[in-house]
Amino acid sequence: MRGNMRLLKTLTWVVGTGFLLILPWLIPTRMHVAVIALYYAILASSWALLAGYGGQFSFAHMAFAGLGAYTAGLIGKFVRLTSAPTQTCFEVPLGGWWMVIQDTASPTCLEQAKATMPVGSLIVKLPPWADIVAGILIGGLFGLLIGALVLRLRRTYLALFTIAFAEILRTVVNAERDITGGPGGLKLDPLFPNGVTLLGHEFGPADKLPPYLLMLALFLASLGLMYWLAGSRFGLFIRSIREDEEAAASLGVNVVRYKILLFTVTAMIAAAAGGVYAHFVRVIAPNMMVIKEMSVVIAMAVIGGMESLLGAAIGAILIEFALEQLRNDITVGSFTLNMADWRLVVFGALLMITLRFWGNGLIYPIIQRITRRGVAEETVAKRLQAASANPEEGP
Repeated sequence: MRGNMRLLKTLTWVVGTGFLLILPWLIPTRMHVAVIALYYAILASSWALLAGYGGQFSFAHMAFAGLGAYTAGLIGKFVRLTSAPTQTCFEVPLGGWWMVIQDTASPTCLEQAKATMPVGSLIVKLPPWADIVAGILIGGLFGLLIGALVLRLRRTYLALFTIAFAEILRTVVNAERDITGGPGGLKLDPLFPNGVTLLGHEFGPADKLPPYLLMLALFLASLGLMYWLAGSRFGLFIRSIREDEEAAASLGVNVVRYKILLFTVTAMIAAAAGGVYAHFVRVIAPNMMVIKEMSVVIAMAVIGGMESLLGAAIGAILIEFALEQLRNDITVGSFTLNMADWRLVVFGALLMITLRFWGNGLIYPIIQRITRRGVAEETVAKRLQAASANPEEGP
């Protein structure tokens, strides 16, 4: 029976991955929505690992996504590599190269330096993947700092602290117009500035399929990492901490260390999603970090199932498509309902109904029924067999 369950789970993953791979050919006109849906799926599933598995109710997930996005954007705007020193810009030697950081007060310092640099000197803009990696590291650094500051306290303080952190970060980004572009937004290069060739087909910078495949790869990699963590000793420890911190500590679990590790890992996953998302949409603004966006991610995880990484991800994908579909007005006779204004009301009503009647979400029970089919019957059969073998012991 256990072998059959493992086979069923493997088939479920294969079928699900195959469906996501052929999705671009099923909905070619909705590829933008598909990429955004995968972005929310990464955020919702990683938040489910943090809150559903680890019991850490944080409101900073969108802030970490914003950190990844703005780090990528700012590096693309201000950082260059040169093969010779400029003598005019702020620069740091890196082996035989120099990393140049342009000042907002003199953004043309590189243009001025070209007159004095040796002939044939190179000025290189970092590729998008380097920006994204830097964003992941910055997200992890801030996750580590916040975790070290607040995760020694009770869970209520974590929620309040992360709300304050997210709002401070959004306010700073909004105010520093010379650096971040403020409310007008920060522009980024596309994920593939020179295009890319896949399976003999050439795709330009504006094509949707390569970014979709990249976001899908990030989604599958992050989901695989999170499932590996959840199934390891690490996952056992964070679940024990969620249930009873004092009992876990009495059994030798370093509570603070594992809480900080979990917070840092999920912050890095969110930052990775934010970096890819930023290069995909090409213009980011501070409103990507508002509390409403965080509320949407939490609601996606709750409706899908907070205690299921896959359930939270599926919930995010379905809800994102549903929200986009609900942008269309509904007309009944002479009455027209503007769903662009009412779609979040429908979404909120669904969340309240889910919390009231389906505490484990709408998707998670379906996943359990599929993956745990026959487990109850097997358990009953084993107990009956044990009872028949030892009739004197009784049930």
